[in-house]
Amino acid sequence: MADLTPVPLPALVARLFAELEQHQRAFDLPARFFAAGAEGRDVSVTSFGQRAGSPFGPAAGPHTQLAQNVALAWLAGGRMLELKTIQARDDLVIPRPCIDAGTIGYNVEWSQELRLAQSLEEYVKAAMLVEMLRAEGYGRGAPGTADAAFDDTVFDMSVGYDLAGIRTRPVRDFLDGMLDAAPHYDRLRAQLPARFARFRDLPYPRRIAERVTLSTFHGCPPDEIEAIGNYLLEEVGVHLIVKLNPTLLGADGLRELLHDRLGYRDLTVPAEVLASDTNWEQALGIVERLRERAARAGRGFGVKLTNTLVVENRRGFLPASERLAYLSGAPLHVLAIALVARLRRTFGDAVPVSFSGGIDAQNFADAAALGLGPITVSTDLLKPGGYGRARRYLTELGARMDAVGARDLATFSLKAYGHAGAALAAPGLAPEVERACRQALASGGDLRAAAGPAFDGWVSRARLLDTETYAARLPADPRYAAPKNSTPPRKVGSNLALFDCLTCDKCIPVCPNDANFSLVLPQGEVPVERLVRTDGRWRAEPAGAITLGKPAQIANFADACNECGHCDVMCPEDGGPWAVKPRFFGSEEAWAARPDHDGFALVRTAAGQRMLGRFQGRAYAVASEGGRLRYSGPGFDLTLELGDPAGTAEGRADGPVDLTALRIMELLRQAVVAAGASTFPGALLEAGDSAGGTGS
Repeated sequence: MADLTPVPLPALVARLFAELEQHQRAFDLPARFFAAGAEGRDVSVTSFGQRAGSPFGPAAGPHTQLAQNVALAWLAGGRMLELKTIQARDDLVIPRPCIDAGTIGYNVEWSQELRLAQSLEEYVKAAMLVEMLRAEGYGRGAPGTADAAFDDTVFDMSVGYDLAGIRTRPVRDFLDGMLDAAPHYDRLRAQLPARFARFRDLPYPRRIAERVTLSTFHGCPPDEIEAIGNYLLEEVGVHLIVKLNPTLLGADGLRELLHDRLGYRDLTVPAEVLASDTNWEQALGIVERLRERAARAGRGFGVKLTNTLVVENRRGFLPASERLAYLSGAPLHVLAIALVARLRRTFGDAVPVSFSGGIDAQNFADAAALGLGPITVSTDLLKPGGYGRARRYLTELGARMDAVGARDLATFSLKAYGHAGAALAAPGLAPEVERACRQALASGGDLRAAAGPAFDGWVSRARLLDTETYAARLPADPRYAAPKNSTPPRKVGSNLALFDCLTCDKCIPVCPNDANFSLVLPQGEVPVERLVRTDGRWRAEPAGAITLGKPAQIANFADACNECGHCDVMCPEDGGPWAVKPRFFGSEEAWAARPDHDGFALVRTAAGQRMLGRFQGRAYAVASEGGRLRYSGPGFDLTLELGDPAGTAEGRADGPVDLTALRIMELLRQAVVAAGASTFPGALLEAGDSAGGTGS
């Protein structure tokens, strides 16, 4: 199984800022997709006393596990960053492939794939990268405008799955480290090279996160959920959000929406899942009691709607060993909104709702109008374009706000569905206030000023009406129905090879970790020789050619690739870019540890560079030695000059020596170290750190 190996901070910083300067992109995300605040429009939200520049963020999952994930999500506009769920069991063996988002979303990936100490360090590094980007002027609103603080950011920890695990020392160390990251900053600051000394003394947030989303696993007993909540509120001392499951709708509610209204008749929720999950009445009790406990502890409390939906694994892409899969995407949006409406019929909008489920550019504004937040996304960011899709969320929200004349989200809630007038019909509202509000509505005046202290209650009532309207129309919207979400990405019938493909580049942005990347290699035919020794001399025989027909080639960085299989789903050709394309490991140790996978490692030596390669299980090495190349492999060890290999070869060989591996490895090495190439292998080489990991 693949093991993720975090990229050291010096290499992350070197690559990020070189790429920004030279190519106007960050970790392969072009700058045109970076989000920034809009003059005169305030999309900020305040949650548990913390302000975030927007309600948008990545959901806990594949987009928030590594530092570069979080930096990408932030540049794309994420200001409420929900970090991937951690738990005491940090040595999980996750089956592969684990993600299938070709139609809707399915996965079997449910927790961090790093050790707890590594996860903490990744999140500390992520917080540092965000502050560095802020200091360089990225992600800001227009100075002096309502949205000047668009770069304000809130981090949200996600923790699971049982009380015993959360109470363990390693998990508590993780939580303590997120609540006071100062010692980790001190260590990481010292790693920054001199050219980035300006980042050493930035005011990194000592408390990276002071809120936890409790992600209890499907089937967690209600009393266990409540006990964990009490522990987090009272002993750890954090704000609490409890993630709830879509099974709260019950068997009949799920069947009506999934099968009868949306047409997903092939989806089956196992009976034992419905029987073991918390039911609606139990959930109401948990919410009520934890609200009271949070208030006594001086902490905030909310719920998250919703977790994924457990269904039978029948599609044939995820491993057959996994009987169950976790559903997300379009149908989950309808289920989750139905639960928002149901919750608000009981509590009004007094319980803050963090929302995740099928969010995309077309419905993000609707969720914002309902006053939901954070509004987090995963499945849509796995579609073609990746993080580049996120900028449209804020663009569409802005267009909707402008269309109704709203300059902030509260006013947008009043106007989005036309319920502002109806929401004024409230007992006890002073007649003169109601008149002022109606006049402001009619004239396009300042609603907040007209309502005065009654404004928040007015918005609250409008959001309840908005919720009912939106929830009622969703099941009939064909965008969420099975016919619109049943066609997988088209395959063209050809197979991937080491070089040359359709070069559609879909595999680069759909990878949450930026593990796939492009290299520029010279186009044309590269002749390949075979050296044959005759009468004590070497001679070269033609042995074919390497054909490079495209201006760019796709490669893969193994340290950041967890072999989730997602790029295979999205690739028009068969074979999987992660498996077939040139695969670079960040260190010789990582390369040696994967004898089952062909690939390469480029490392620094005292004499220059050494390239390791594996082809069909056979290992080769090419190293620079005094202006010559040392080329070794099965049965040979030669030094030679590439321009005249036969005339300059010296060394031993058991027979003819094929130079195909040498030519390929030199082509790839030169592409990685070329001026302007921005890749993780190159950044590691430049940083002079071939260890490939942060350590713990």
